[in-house]
Amino acid sequence: MGRWRDGRGRLIVGTASDEAVPLEIATSYRARTRGLLGRDSVDGAMLLSPASGVHTFGMRIPIDVAYLDRRLTVIAVRTMRPGRLGLPRLRARHVLEAEAGAMAEWGLNAGVRVIVEAE
Repeated sequence: MGRWRDGRGRLIVGTASDEAVPLEIATSYRARTRGLLGRDSVDGAMLLSPASGVHTFGMRIPIDVAYLDRRLTVIAVRTMRPGRLGLPRLRARHVLEAEAGAMAEWGLNAGVRVIVEAE
């Protein structure tokens, strides 16, 4: 796990997944605040760390949001439409964002552990 920096990486879902998802890593306050605002699409996913909640004010597209604990285990997954405020999750330390529907395709749901590889 360790500490990450703003940049790119790969997200590996579960242990049986051979396919890695392209990942943007946002750890600075500026990068986390900007997040996916103003985008029309997402290539893969974005990891916000540290984070325990998100909002979709100013977003153009609905997104999937996965809340991760300190071990990178998914606590919950929600789909949020633009203009919503997501309540923070108590045990969440990181948040993954992706286009709505993507996380179901990846098999990302509560209880699944992910691996983050920074480039």
